Amino acid sequence: MDYRRLGRTGLRVSELCFGAMLFGEVTDEATSHELLERFVDAGGTFVDTSDNYSRGVSEQILGRWLSRRKRDDLVIATKVRGRMSDAPTDEGLSRQHIMKSIDDSLRRLRTDYVDLYQIHYWDPDTPLDETLSTLDTLVRSGKVRYVGACNVKGYQLQKALGLARERGWEPFVSLQPCYNLLVREVEWELIPVCRGEGVGVIPFSPLAKGWLSGRFRRGMTDPPADSRAALSAGRMRWDRFGTEHTWGVQDTLHAVAAETGRSPAQVALNWLSHAPGVTAPIIGVRTRDQLEDNLGAVGWSLAPEHRERLDEASTRPAPYPYSWVPD
Repeated sequence: MDYRRLGRTGLRVSELCFGAMLFGEVTDEATSHELLERFVDAGGTFVDTSDNYSRGVSEQILGRWLSRRKRDDLVIATKVRGRMSDAPTDEGLSRQHIMKSIDDSLRRLRTDYVDLYQIHYWDPDTPLDETLSTLDTLVRSGKVRYVGACNVKGYQLQKALGLARERGWEPFVSLQPCYNLLVREVEWELIPVCRGEGVGVIPFSPLAKGWLSGRFRRGMTDPPADSRAALSAGRMRWDRFGTEHTWGVQDTLHAVAAETGRSPAQVALNWLSHAPGVTAPIIGVRTRDQLEDNLGAVGWSLAPEHRERLDEASTRPAPYPYSWVPD
């Protein structure tokens, strides 16, 4: 596995990141630890979780595994924002909640520091300078090495970067957006901001919650019963993605997979891994077989003609002003 700098920092991370969102919810602890061991054996160093994945259980499972590893060999990322209890103060990006949340995360992770601490969502109820100054304090204290953002709009990311630069605070060095062959809208504004500002992109849902895993084909009227698309009520719902555009992407994905001798998941991950600005897609697997398949996405590159076909099949017409105003 290759290693890439995270944005313009000197931090090097593996070209795939292991997402621990399913730990404690779908994947039990023994299986979670087995998957982590295999990921590390394959050269993986980058693991992502959040304080509110399974109400902290994901961090606990990761922490028990981490306590048996050499800490400095790994890059551990977690997040703050979500509600962890019924207390009115236990949510958002206030100084109070961030300061409490980092200590709770460190305790669950059984570590003295987090390599990458990310805001999970934008918080419109907390002044941005309060959030950014608090994150800067965490870096200066040594509890956090770098800070990043998830689930923000282009203007919000640019505003945060500008304010941090003006005040001399630690800037966001990474962005974690939803990005895959079926969700490419981040290319309209967020990716250009990241490339212009030197912010690394670590996309979540690179296989669109299973839609790009190879199990979906034209002619289906419902998702497989045990798929994440069937089990999840999130943005990858059938009524949004069971469209002609999706089936066109699927047709091309399966065709390219057959021509390259790779699985559809490997093709989709490889396409994303080599997209401009991307540092490391975050893979979220439930089984050893899924992990082995995902690991087969590294060590090779799609031919230009295959990338062009996937680009053409998956591109959506951009709305105004993106369709009018040049980059």
